[in-house]
Amino acid sequence: MSTVEFNKMLVNNAEFLKPFAITLTRDSEAAKDLYQETLYRALANKDKYNVGTNIKAWLYTIMRNIFINNYRRKSKHQTIFDSTPNDFLLNQNQAITANAAEANLRLKDIQEAIYKLPEIFRNPFLLYFDGFKYHEIAEMLGEPLGTIKSRIHFARKLLKAHIQRH
Repeated sequence: MSTVEFNKMLVNNAEFLKPFAITLTRDSEAAKDLYQETLYRALANKDKYNVGTNIKAWLYTIMRNIFINNYRRKSKHQTIFDSTPNDFLLNQNQAITANAAEANLRLKDIQEAIYKLPEIFRNPFLLYFDGFKYHEIAEMLGEPLGTIKSRIHFARKLLKAHIQRH
């Protein structure tokens, strides 16, 4: 079978793989990756395809094998071995409980430091912190863009120094 014939047959049967990829991954982005990897492997291994056999079954098998191999690879990366005498398997995705009280105290210190900034630095910094772009802040405050960038940078330096002292 020529390369052109194989490619034509592959293109004609490739659309059937997309729903199967979504069924396997349950994620559209992961399904697109799996679909592309399957087509790549099919093209790379076209010499292993037996002419006259069901190409759809061959493509489904390639896709299923890629999915299984990726799944196994992921599960190995997410599990660590504990070297205690019983050799327990620990899952890395265990929940970690944060200390909310400590976080609230830290946030309170940061907010206090922000409001202690001189007004000339505080206003541009708060606008930047609220998500405005540099050029938007410059327009709102009627200042040159470079001045706004400088003031926000200086406000960050002052905040960093204040937080490191406490």
